[in-house]
Amino acid sequence: MFSDVLKAQAQAILESCRKRGVKIATAESCTGGLISGCLTEVAGSSDVVDRGFVTYSNEAKIELVNVPAGLIEEFGAVSEDVARAMAEGALAGSRADYAVSVTGIAGPGGGTASKPVGLVHMACSGRDRPTQHERHVFAGDRSQVREQTVARALRLLDEALSG
Repeated sequence: MFSDVLKAQAQAILESCRKRGVKIATAESCTGGLISGCLTEVAGSSDVVDRGFVTYSNEAKIELVNVPAGLIEEFGAVSEDVARAMAEGALAGSRADYAVSVTGIAGPGGGTASKPVGLVHMACSGRDRPTQHERHVFAGDRSQVREQTVARALRLLDEALSG
């Protein structure tokens, strides 16, 4: 299901978490749970992966990870502000030490001039650490955008773990 590269990346993150004694959570929109799926593809991941929130709809973002409705209204679901709020909400609503979030437009439709298909905002939050944000515009079809999002989100999480 996941490439060997992604599985190796997930394995490295899990090992890093074990060494540090930390747990992780995810809050995913455009990937629909693929980040959690990639992490849990590795046997024994239950000692590190606390939980994953699939927050595909705006209502799910508000209800599951406490994204303020006003942020979605003002900036849109695909925005830096919402990605940050998703990561921080996943952290607050879990027993995890780190949380990663993604929100984007995987396509093929839904894009605009200011928010094109392939646009993804992601964030990583850690307890007692500032939330990190990245904005990307990935090329390719829906599957390629989602796969690139998973890969980059795992890297963002790995970078946060590395300090």
